[in-house]
Amino acid sequence: MKPRTYREYIQGTITFGVAYGVVSLLARWVTGNTILSSPETLVKYGLLGGIGYAMMGATALFLFGWITPYIRERFPNSMTLGDVLKERLRGRSYWFVMWVLLLTSLDSLFIQALGAGVLFHFLLKTPIYVGLLVFFLYCFLLSIGGMKQIHRFEGIHISFIFAAIILIPVYFFIQKGIFPVYDGLLLYHPYLLFLKHNEITLFILTAFLIGFGQVLIDRATWQRIYIIEKSKVRTSFMMAGIIWATIPLAFTAIVLIAVYGQGFENIYSILSQLVEKIDSLFLLLLFIGCCFSAIASTVGAELHATSIMVIRNMLNHKFDWSEEQQLKKTYLVSGVLSLSLFLISSILSPSLMELIFFFAQVYAAIIPTMLAIIFYKRTIPVLLPYCSLIGLGTGLLSLLSYNSIQSTWISFFVSSGLVMISLVVNEIRIHKKMKPYP
Repeated sequence: MKPRTYREYIQGTITFGVAYGVVSLLARWVTGNTILSSPETLVKYGLLGGIGYAMMGATALFLFGWITPYIRERFPNSMTLGDVLKERLRGRSYWFVMWVLLLTSLDSLFIQALGAGVLFHFLLKTPIYVGLLVFFLYCFLLSIGGMKQIHRFEGIHISFIFAAIILIPVYFFIQKGIFPVYDGLLLYHPYLLFLKHNEITLFILTAFLIGFGQVLIDRATWQRIYIIEKSKVRTSFMMAGIIWATIPLAFTAIVLIAVYGQGFENIYSILSQLVEKIDSLFLLLLFIGCCFSAIASTVGAELHATSIMVIRNMLNHKFDWSEEQQLKKTYLVSGVLSLSLFLISSILSPSLMELIFFFAQVYAAIIPTMLAIIFYKRTIPVLLPYCSLIGLGTGLLSLLSYNSIQSTWISFFVSSGLVMISLVVNEIRIHKKMKPYP
């Protein structure tokens, strides 16, 4: 059913309690990264890496959830992150942050598209473009139906995900037993069980920083702040964080099942081995449905939120379209994005871990600016968002001498220091203006 108003397209027709608020947040944040990057973390950092990945996402959602009631209280008339930025920023500062959001939106969509290509290729054994064509057509139809249609399918998506992560490990452990799996890992991959890793603490902290930055500027997540009942929004986010942590752990267990009795070349060969070991057609279809649901729910929500941001918060300021025109233009942007992602992901196949850390400096550098926008009581200084740009530039330059994890922290600390200086200077300037002349 076509949305009657643009507001209905953005927010749907009902507000959520805790239960469906958690489902909606999980549908957004159980992504292709959860399926592919958490096993890749396990392979690189061992068992603690998989546990750390789960802790990172849970903590990011938990902390952001803690401040959501304040956001609702301070910006009661907003519907999107772009609305809040329009209220708090002026002139070029606003456009600078909006372009950063657009860049990170495209990055997030691109990562999910690549994850979809990898999974469909290895799970369905079909040419990559066939699975991607069906996938993006589904995501496009999901997004143009508006928030009401996205909500309608979120319960189905989450059901597939939890059915797979519960039934597949249980099936294997009942069939094979826990001790044979442990003995196989000890024989073939003892390093996966090694609990002392010198780099894991820094990796977990850096992953949390990146994860918190992603949540803080995620367009779809901000929409859900205003869809969930105000009195229940904090609880919904915190519960979603706790439940989300179990999903990477379940995928870690599934990966251990796939490799316990043999070697592997890379994360993609693990997928092939997993498919070979799932001898039940029902469980195989369930796993394919889980992967499809995880990525499709994320891409559908991202397409919906990004196309709204482009039309409502960027182009509409120049053209002042009617609601009907905004709806049509949003459909057009969603279609263009879907087609572009299909073409790009059919051709390219870089490592997902590399892509996550490629934009790590952006997410780290934007955190201080976003926190200032949310919490600072006075008018935001015009130059404050550019502190993040300087922090980003410093972090990227530091890649010449440091690795991506270290440069991420350099971006964060430089940006934080400059934001603090900017706010202190602004307070001094305001105090001088208010001080009466002798």
